[in-house]
Amino acid sequence: MYGWHASPEPLHFGFVPPSPLSRIRKICRALPDTQEVEAWGEPTFRVENKIFAMYASATNHHGAGQHSIWLMSTPVNQSLMVQAKPKRFFVPPYVGTVGWVGVRLDGRVNWREVTELVKDAYELRAVKGKRK
Repeated sequence: MYGWHASPEPLHFGFVPPSPLSRIRKICRALPDTQEVEAWGEPTFRVENKIFAMYASATNHHGAGQHSIWLMSTPVNQSLMVQAKPKRFFVPPYVGTVGWVGVRLDGRVNWREVTELVKDAYELRAVKGKRK
């Protein structure tokens, strides 16, 4: 009627995928007792006031032109990840020397993998904090 007909394809007008930061916030905030605190111009995520993750935006010198997240890790895991997928993982400045790993959030991102890595960083920080 009136020249309008149903399309076999669903219409997705105005759909904008969530930004990497909004996804990271959702993942981190789902973990118990996590606080978000801005530090060095970027969101950091903490448990017991200890950082386990830091977002690095593409527009800040920390991100160096790419959105990424820096996660607490161990030197062994950092090395394995960077060697296995150097386009996705990197050694971030400042904290990379103690095993943290950077995860680039550009292109096709495996958000399940990112979620598991965030959980690992959280657990590593939470356990380390309880030992003190």
